[in-house]
Amino acid sequence: MTDRRTAASSRSFRWTRRIGLTLLTLFTVTPLYVMVTSSVKPLQDVQSAFRWLPSRLTLRPYLDIWRTVPLARYFVNSAVVSVSATVLSVLVAVFAAYAISRYRFPGRRLFSVTVLSTQMFPGILFLLPLFLIFVSIGNSTGVILTGSRLGLILTYLTFSLPFSIWMLVGYFDGIPRDLDEAAKVDGAGPLGALFRVVIPAAVPGIVAVAVYAFMTAWGEVLFASVLTTNDTRTLAVGLRGYAAQVDVFWNQVMAASLVVSVPVVAGFLLLQRHLVAGLTAGATK
Repeated sequence: MTDRRTAASSRSFRWTRRIGLTLLTLFTVTPLYVMVTSSVKPLQDVQSAFRWLPSRLTLRPYLDIWRTVPLARYFVNSAVVSVSATVLSVLVAVFAAYAISRYRFPGRRLFSVTVLSTQMFPGILFLLPLFLIFVSIGNSTGVILTGSRLGLILTYLTFSLPFSIWMLVGYFDGIPRDLDEAAKVDGAGPLGALFRVVIPAAVPGIVAVAVYAFMTAWGEVLFASVLTTNDTRTLAVGLRGYAAQVDVFWNQVMAASLVVSVPVVAGFLLLQRHLVAGLTAGATK
């Protein structure tokens, strides 16, 4: 009797799991299917009643997205801002995390808690103060940060840096200090130990931090919509240009969204092994 109950319970669990996974797959795949099919539909197919299958296939939306709005310029702006913010975030986070992990100094714990506590506040709270700070800096020094790439780079640096430092501290703590001492015995100073020993051993964590910083900057909309002009607008904000006063070119919106997603998806697939290893090690340690 017990064996029958166990077998029935096991079958029930398997069927429940299959149904749940099927529903989850449909929930995930359906929006992607709608996006892909809508990007190859004529405009009338997406403006009228929804159709699961296009009346005819066309690649016209992928050609029109570059002419309807200056998508190439937005692409360059996003690339410059995201790559610059990522490089700066990784550089600062590596040095800060190394100092917190390897040295004991007054205020070390307070600094670590303060850095992590900044992630508790929603980003919109910093929008107005940051804008006023940038305006004040521009008025006093002549360095224009509002409406410039530099201002957006500094903004995204503040977004990704706290989490990057926190995760790299956990990763560096997992690297034996004996390696540092061995490098110093061989004549390397603190920086030599960092570049020759610690960084090569922490490549997965650094890759995870870089991917996180890049994705944060690539898809951000709120601050980019306030701190940019027509010349410095990024892709996430530029997608609104496909909405005219009367119509919305939904097939071009879907095509442009797929084009915008290519760098992030490609980077994730190429660095997936390092990303998972870095996130797992940094979080557990």
